[in-house]
Amino acid sequence: MQSTNRLALKEWAVIIHALGTGQQILLLRKGGLYERQGRFTTEPREFFLFPTYVHQMTQGVTSQALADLHAVIHRQPPAEEVHLTHYAMVQAGCWLDDFDSVALLADFHWWTPETIAHRFAYGETPGLYLFVLRVYCLPRPFVLPYLKRYGGCRSWVELANAVPTDGAQPVLSDQAFTERYRELVQRLSLSAVTSLCSVPSSDKGRRGF
Repeated sequence: MQSTNRLALKEWAVIIHALGTGQQILLLRKGGLYERQGRFTTEPREFFLFPTYVHQMTQGVTSQALADLHAVIHRQPPAEEVHLTHYAMVQAGCWLDDFDSVALLADFHWWTPETIAHRFAYGETPGLYLFVLRVYCLPRPFVLPYLKRYGGCRSWVELANAVPTDGAQPVLSDQAFTERYRELVQRLSLSAVTSLCSVPSSDKGRRGF
């Protein structure tokens, strides 16, 4: 783990809560409208989780997540602040271009089927990036000023200053994470399992990345 980092990945605050409580270990992503270099970058292996409170969040999660959603919204910080509470390291990943494979993961996350279907179909190439994350809780929240350049429909944010990761603790034990990871790869096909073990790349033409 890097001792400091300036990179953060924007994600719905309720999904960061799911990751931060060990109820979810994956992200299913595709880039936003305004990405650096015009594409969603998959290379970063470590980053902070940058919570967003967009209106889609309230309609985009399952009914089982509603109580957590309301709690997250209740704790929303002032608009001029960003609260960083968790750090993530990519353990594995792949590009899923078969919606049946994506649908098999429904009980591994809090998004509704409609949300996932919309993300899958978005853009020129149907599919989603699957990231398996090891998530760490920071010893205290880091409160940063919200800068205008953090806004917009983009995935990656470069923070104004590096933030330390000292004292970050995994939200799941090694055993608990390994068991959940095994459940995940067993749910997917053999080719997807192989991809999950491969080195990430930004090549959309390859199933693994």
